Amino acid sequence: MSFSDTRLRVFHAVAKHLSFTRAAEELNLTQPAITFQIRQLEDHFDTRLFDRHHNRISLTEVGATVFDHAERILELYHETEKQVHAMTGTTRGFIKLGASTTIGEYLLPTILSGYHELFPAVRVRMTVHNTSTVVRKLEDATIDMGMVEGPVNNNNLTVLHCMNDELVVILAPHNPLAEWEEIPLQRLAAAPFISREEGSGTRAVVVDLLAATEFPYEQFNMVLELGSTEAVKCAVESNVGFGIVSAAALRKESRLQTLVSRRIQGIPMIRQLNFVYPRQKFRSKAVEEFLQFARGRCSGL
Repeated sequence: MSFSDTRLRVFHAVAKHLSFTRAAEELNLTQPAITFQIRQLEDHFDTRLFDRHHNRISLTEVGATVFDHAERILELYHETEKQVHAMTGTTRGFIKLGASTTIGEYLLPTILSGYHELFPAVRVRMTVHNTSTVVRKLEDATIDMGMVEGPVNNNNLTVLHCMNDELVVILAPHNPLAEWEEIPLQRLAAAPFISREEGSGTRAVVVDLLAATEFPYEQFNMVLELGSTEAVKCAVESNVGFGIVSAAALRKESRLQTLVSRRIQGIPMIRQLNFVYPRQKFRSKAVEEFLQFARGRCSGL
């Protein structure tokens, strides 16, 4: 939490989400602690700020007025913090990042180690999910920023390009398809396919790329549907079938020659990796510094 009043931040989170549970997740507090802070604030004003209707809550007229003022007060708190940190040259704080699988496992660790060297007073917590889960956590305000590899169409979020990434077909070295440098799509359609799960950014990109060829994703001979790039690579190494993953995820396997990568004939599989963050007024200096630093690192990769 920042130096701003705890009760005000708790009230703002509950009023924004109209949910005690989601406010507790955003602020990393227990639900009883959230309830206690709201009760204290209502006692202070000697009036109800929320109407309770079974499992739902809504703002009272007074609550709506307090919410408007709370937004302005919290904005002033944030501006005060940013200006003081700018004057002292010290960036402190806590950043909650969400990353989709490929970025979280193969790209962000390098960026985070460089960021920590420059800003040792900032704590960073990164969690790895598929793209759809990262987007949901941004909407719930349980993370400050995401880095994702799938398309994001959400008017509440800002999407900023980081870098391009190539998807490749991966095979066990002794798989007959490895004889091709560029594999015809129809050859792949007849082979066992190890897919990422629904909600995966990699899967969403491949679905979109194939749609332009009028070849539906479901036409692949899907034998396994797995929840991570590492799981796909392990299954492919066992020669269960082929997979489609980021070329960035193959550094170790290429060096050890346990997997080979190939392109699909006539289908360039290039996707964008993006920063995603809420269109909101409140963004800490630590988050802004991270965004600027990470963009610079991405441009050099």
